[in-house]
Amino acid sequence: MAWLLTTILLSTAVQTPSESSLTNTAIEVDGVGTVTYGIWIPHDYEPAESRPLILALHPGGARAPYYGTRFLQGIVGPALANWGAIIVAPDAPARSWANATSEKGVMALLEDVMARYAIDTKRILVTGFSLGGRGTWYLAARHPDLFTAAIPMAARSNRDSAEQVGDMPVFVIHAREDEVVPFEPAAQIAREMQERGQTVSFMALDGVGHYQMGVEPLRTAGEWVVERWGER
Repeated sequence: MAWLLTTILLSTAVQTPSESSLTNTAIEVDGVGTVTYGIWIPHDYEPAESRPLILALHPGGARAPYYGTRFLQGIVGPALANWGAIIVAPDAPARSWANATSEKGVMALLEDVMARYAIDTKRILVTGFSLGGRGTWYLAARHPDLFTAAIPMAARSNRDSAEQVGDMPVFVIHAREDEVVPFEPAAQIAREMQERGQTVSFMALDGVGHYQMGVEPLRTAGEWVVERWGER
């Protein structure tokens, strides 16, 4: 069986909508080196109107340059494009997202983007799949003053990160039949967050495995995030 997520990321037929501007570029970060990334600017962006910001963290696998851009094109853009958000999708500076090197590179990138574009600081989402899902938990927990929502997908998580996000809205997506990252630990952490009164939702996917989650679950999670932002 073809793995849907891999197929989407590698397919040259998948493109972002023509009315939006997608650019591959890079930034130099002291102590990290070159951080390559894709950035998606809505066609109607004007500096006078602040926009949401989405940080998209790609999964693991065989990474070609601008692998993050492929994740943006194949999953995050199609799911969340109607937000009118600026979407940033870097390539991991190190082998994983959950380490000091990647954190430094990503935070420097976001600082640069926020200096160049009008960003609504009350609407900053971090999301990622698998390796990127673990990075989503890591960065959300370490920077709850910056991120205002998180959507980890098929992610390894831990109780410390779940506690550290505080009242940040978190939407967890996980397949029951995930053959790479076990389902039950993720479900248990979501239950514990709910018991503590944190703002959390958990989507259990049936009939799919780790690599077959697709776009729709992220779109649903995004709608939930927008609703939570509207309540605050």
